[in-house]
Amino acid sequence: MLNKSIFFLFFLFTISNLSYSQSQKNLEDINKVWNKFYNAFNSLNYKLMAKIHSKELIRISDGKRITDYNTYINNYKTRFHKAKENKITNSISLRFFERINNDSIASERGVYKLIRIQNLKKKVYYGQFHVILTKEKDLWKILMDYDSNKNNSINEKDYLKAYDINELDKFILKKH
Repeated sequence: MLNKSIFFLFFLFTISNLSYSQSQKNLEDINKVWNKFYNAFNSLNYKLMAKIHSKELIRISDGKRITDYNTYINNYKTRFHKAKENKITNSISLRFFERINNDSIASERGVYKLIRIQNLKKKVYYGQFHVILTKEKDLWKILMDYDSNKNNSINEKDYLKAYDINELDKFILKKH
């Protein structure tokens, strides 16, 4: 019984220390990745998309399909090329309901809003995402990217409930 108690106390101590290692600097650095992500979507630049993802990427689309880095980037290369040919513009933004990090790994969950415009017709798409980022040579990279629109049940209301990308103070845990 004593061993279980000691293990439990050690576990609680470890978890509390990990959560307090979360820093504003990490969030600011991760936001630089998200800004590149926005730029890649807005400019239809698959090469920029490739730079912000780890070569070890695991991509899970709508809970239905798993792809690797090369497949994911090649899909964006094709998608962005077709969008340019068809004069489609993209604009994507993220809002967050969870941002957890330490100095080597981060977990970020939230809601995205993607706006596509073609022939003056605007379509808006929403979905939830869960992204794991890792530091590679002092740069944050996306290691795992999962998203789902939950059978089209995610909407503007969900998007607005989450926090803006720059509301970093909502995710910094304060020691008491």
